[in-house]
Amino acid sequence: MSPARRPFGDGPPVSAFTLGTMRALESPAQMEAVLRAALGAGINHLETAPAYGPAEPFLGQALRHLQREGLEPEGGWLITSKILPGCDLPSGQEQLRASLRRLGVPRLHGLAVHGLNTPEHLAWVQHGPGGELLRWALDNTLVSQVGFTSHGSPGLIAEALATGRFRFCALHVHLFDQTCLPVARSALERGIGVLAISPADKGGRLYDPPPELLADCAPFHPLELAYRFLLEQGISTLSLGAAMPADLVWAERWDGGALASDGSNRAALEEALERLRQAAAERLGGERCGQCHACLPCPSGVPIPALLRLRNLAVGHGMVGYAEERYNLIGRAGHWWETRNAAACNTCGACLPRCPHELAIPALLADTHRRLAAAPRRRLWG
Repeated sequence: MSPARRPFGDGPPVSAFTLGTMRALESPAQMEAVLRAALGAGINHLETAPAYGPAEPFLGQALRHLQREGLEPEGGWLITSKILPGCDLPSGQEQLRASLRRLGVPRLHGLAVHGLNTPEHLAWVQHGPGGELLRWALDNTLVSQVGFTSHGSPGLIAEALATGRFRFCALHVHLFDQTCLPVARSALERGIGVLAISPADKGGRLYDPPPELLADCAPFHPLELAYRFLLEQGISTLSLGAAMPADLVWAERWDGGALASDGSNRAALEEALERLRQAAAERLGGERCGQCHACLPCPSGVPIPALLRLRNLAVGHGMVGYAEERYNLIGRAGHWWETRNAAACNTCGACLPRCPHELAIPALLADTHRRLAAAPRRRLWG
């Protein structure tokens, strides 16, 4: 049976799971073991970046070893790498050439702007050297299609997609953070590929779920429920950052048909999602933030919905570890994440009359800070 493949922009179809290479960095042997497991799991799409330390040279070495054995997916490996925004044209050209040398390939399936997170990044593409770089890469057949990754707002992402320059995007669209789901659906309707960034880890550390979440998602494992939800939404491919072959078990189950959808398990999925919503509603009671964003803009620049979403997860599903991790990145990750936490609220009350649920937002923000503020943790990269 041929592996399942899904449309991805203008390029060849990709596997439902994409191997992210940001974790198998201890040695070339580790990368090779993970790549062999990815091949066995039916994966044909690989995602890497110069910013991931030795990922590109390790991956290039692993690809050469498997090639000597005649091991590759049907149609070959599809490789996406990235380039950070802000460079001038000559340095961008050299960065792309260097990626190709490290990977040992003549061209990339996809080249993504790595972190199109701010209006300045978008201007770099629309009116600056970024646009020249992307055109040069396409015109010289060094890449098959161009896209972007983004940690930015849905509005910024929509602006980027509206330029018509991009044929795929990588977004934080997750079961437990559906903020970008509408813009992802819009992209898919226009034939633009959508990769979900790290639904296992950034989507909630679902590989290590708390007891409450395990119970809330039953009969599914939280990871399975999250993966099923995203694939049912039509998301093109889900990134899976594997550090060892065993991390690819869910990709194996998908390729083997264990996660395939039909009418009966679609109904079971909807029932589980409804139980999940009800469980959170019961624990949160009248303090549940509905994520409508009506409270914005905050005069102090507090990202109220993003912070109360973390409180929803901590209180509603017991996801305290994940919520703490994300909360304590605030202000420490530059344009990759929020810059102000709940302590920036000055209790001006401007948000109160806007909230359709009549939440005591300043008090909930203070409670969020008490619950989640802790010693910061190191980011995976950067």
